[in-house]
Formats: sequence, C-alpha cells, structure tokens
Amino acid sequence: METATTEFLAQCLEPEDLTFPSMPPFGSWVCAVDEESGNQVYAVVYHATTMPVDSVHRAVAMGMSLQDLREEQPQIFAMLKTEFKAAIVGFAQSSPVPNTNGRVYQYLPPRPPQIHQAVHRCESEVIVRFTEELEFLRTLLSINGAPVESLTAAVIRDIYQLRKADRDWLIKAGRNLSILLKDDYDRLRFILSQIHP
Repeated sequence: METATTEFLAQCLEPEDLTFPSMPPFGSWVCAVDEESGNQVYAVVYHATTMPVDSVHRAVAMGMSLQDLREEQPQIFAMLKTEFKAAIVGFAQSSPVPNTNGRVYQYLPPRPPQIHQAVHRCESEVIVRFTEELEFLRTLLSINGAPVESLTAAVIRDIYQLRKADRDWLIKAGRNLSILLKDDYDRLRFILSQIHP
C-alpha cells in the first residue's frame, strides 16, 4: 500500500470467514518481489494495526465476545482492515535457475518492492539461509520509529527457534550485537535480557 527505500506498508487480505485478518507477529519475516529488477526483498515486521476501513468513523467498543459479534454484528468484520509495516533488511538477486534465489545481500536493495506487490511470509529455509551472516542486525538497530531493542530480541528469538536452538549461532549473534553496541551497554543488556534460549 505504501513503499519507501527502507520500509513498506502492507494490508492483510480479508479471510473468507467472519474473523479478523491474520496479523503477522512482531519480528516475523516477510518478503516481496520487486518485479522490475526481480529482486526478492526481505523485511521484518515491526508494527501492525487493525483499524476502520474509512478514516471518518472510529471503532467503538461493543462489549461483546467475538462469537457474539459474528452472530449480532457480522458487518463489523468488513469494516476493519489490518495493516503492517516492515523494515527492509536485505534482498536476494533474481536467479536464472527457476525456484532458486541468487546471491543474498544484507543491506538495502537498489529499490523497494513496488506498490501493490504481494507480500508473503518467508519460508523457514529462506530465513535460515539469509541469517547465515549477521550484518542485518546493524539495519535493525537503526530503524526509526520502532522499539528496536525489542524488535532485535524478537528477531533473534525467532531465528534461534528456526535454527533448532543452534547455540553457536546464538553466541555469534550475541557477539555481533556486543560489537555493534560497544558504546551502549544499557541497550545491549536490554536486548540480551529479552532473549530466552
């Protein structure tokens, strides 16, 4: 819905049944393709919200359970939208071999995905491959307008689980953070305190 050099805003598709759209978790990985270059752009979700479709009306607390809302006020589900912001942390160049990604880069791509491009959750294998190196942590720590310490910890926890509790990777991530935050022990300690291996 919106795109910029460092981030993009996407809207979750409405489900078929009377439920709210599935909101991606804080710190989860998403990807989108820049169709012009063919680059696969990787990003981390740092903000999600559900709000009315129009900007004129505000949502009002109904004091009802979700089941009661489905039965008595089903139109409410069509009047709300769920959006999320994702910070771009890297990209993979397109590969001439079908179903494979080319080289991975852990810095901002030459251009972000274009507006109206589909955004998908990243497959576990893609995240594991992307996070072999840890330069993306520098990008995470420099995001404006986000709780970067909590975001960094959430991303590390998620990757650690995807890597099946790879302690060596976790130690490598901790060392990398200690170098990046060598002049800010309080921030480093705050991030590390949120990682529960």
